[in-house]
Amino acid sequence: MVFTSPHPDVALSTKPVHQVVLDAAAAQGDRPALIDALSGTTLSYSGLVTSVQALAAGLHAEGLRKGDVLALHGPNSLAFPVVLLACSRIGVTVTTLNGLSTAGEMAVQLRDSRARWMVTVSALLEPAQQAAAEAGLDVVLVCDTVDGVRSITDVAVPGGELPEVGFDLDEDLFVLPYSSGTTARPKGVMLSHRSVATNMAQVQSAWDEAEADDRVMAVLPFFHIFGICILLNFLSAGATLVVLPRFELDTFLRTLEKERITRLYAVPPIVLALAKHPAVDGVDTSSLRQILCAAAPLDAELANACAARLGCTVVQGYGMTETSPGTQLILDSEAATAPAGTVGRLLPNTEARLVDTGTGEDVEVGQPGELWLRGPQIMKGYFGRPEETSATVDADGWLHTGDVAVIDAGGWWYIVDRVKELIKYKGYQVPPAELEAVLLASPRIADAAVIGVYDENGDEVPKAFVVRADQTLTADEVMAHVAADVAPYKKVRRVEFVEAIPKAASGKILRRELRDREKAAAS
Repeated sequence: MVFTSPHPDVALSTKPVHQVVLDAAAAQGDRPALIDALSGTTLSYSGLVTSVQALAAGLHAEGLRKGDVLALHGPNSLAFPVVLLACSRIGVTVTTLNGLSTAGEMAVQLRDSRARWMVTVSALLEPAQQAAAEAGLDVVLVCDTVDGVRSITDVAVPGGELPEVGFDLDEDLFVLPYSSGTTARPKGVMLSHRSVATNMAQVQSAWDEAEADDRVMAVLPFFHIFGICILLNFLSAGATLVVLPRFELDTFLRTLEKERITRLYAVPPIVLALAKHPAVDGVDTSSLRQILCAAAPLDAELANACAARLGCTVVQGYGMTETSPGTQLILDSEAATAPAGTVGRLLPNTEARLVDTGTGEDVEVGQPGELWLRGPQIMKGYFGRPEETSATVDADGWLHTGDVAVIDAGGWWYIVDRVKELIKYKGYQVPPAELEAVLLASPRIADAAVIGVYDENGDEVPKAFVVRADQTLTADEVMAHVAADVAPYKKVRRVEFVEAIPKAASGKILRRELRDREKAAAS
């Protein structure tokens, strides 16, 4: 059966993303839009509009045109939304790069996305330039300043001529973030202006108790679709975003107290720290009304412990990069009474099905099944990968999420398991196949498989099962081999040596057998 949203539909956006944000920003005048939590630098809404227009004029004067791709790389900063919206203004698509990625990982994405330009920061300039050279990019700019490299300030043309750009909102891409599939390497997710701008309206429909003076902590990485969602939604709503480049508990807590944060968007490790770390004692959190956790499952007991300690509501939401990203949320007005563990109800304009992964038949209320979603926020597809797109979004427009969910009689959704193999380490996506490829590149390893297991803190971490070609190989050497080639969050953190990797006749790794072994060993 098809489940529908209990909420009234919202109108599909008739504007490109930058226009939605900047039209709203123009009405805010000199109110603070973004504050750098470390330096105290403030960018007003009028300043945001002016900066975006100047950079858009400059990028166009330099030769960037509609349909080009610019790669945006680096930690959270006040410059990030300026670059993002300036590119949108002239029809340039932004592909976002993880600041923790290695040069080799970035080069793969730069080539795959067909990026022409790259914008980074001085602290990450060396790997960025290495990646750009490997991928054959035309230009690398920095957001800040460094000798010998042009900055976005150098390129910007205040008062410069802005081109007239016609947009096909369903076809033209706003962003091209990369998301890992079930077993494959990361793929570019094509998110159109219509899908992102409409999802902004869908998400904001849940804010039925929003306040004009909301102050939002922007600590989740802007390169991630969750971070982009926070950025766009709250700028278009007129809130003030307090920007941190990364999560460091002491700095985070000082900022929370000093800036009188009212809303926090988080991932489970942040909620865990707020619930249990002694550093939270004595911190004034009285301004905080709500924490919304997403990107990975949050234990209901942990959520309740955090809420009790901080005196605010702690809720979950659900979405994917492939859904722009939101599909299920809890209304502000229902946050205090929503059932424990729920990710909310379907957002407006959103449909869902639950499908038995064995039979392919629909399952009913109260029964688990793979969650399928349909709505205007669904991606166009994976960039340059029509076969993988067809395997994820069927002919009827249903996105097969790979997540196992349950809906109760009240329309509340719960995510209970994953069909797909993706490991989520502290909210970051880690594809097992990528780590297996790194492992198998070693002549000392005959075969390998990777699954997610849970450590003593309850975090899912990558564990490698390794068949040795060299019997002197140690677990530490295996982990060091992987760590040398991947971003820190992708590192293998446990190793077990085995005689053989279980596989089907087709050669597919039988990860379920490995997971069953783990469960048996733990019991």
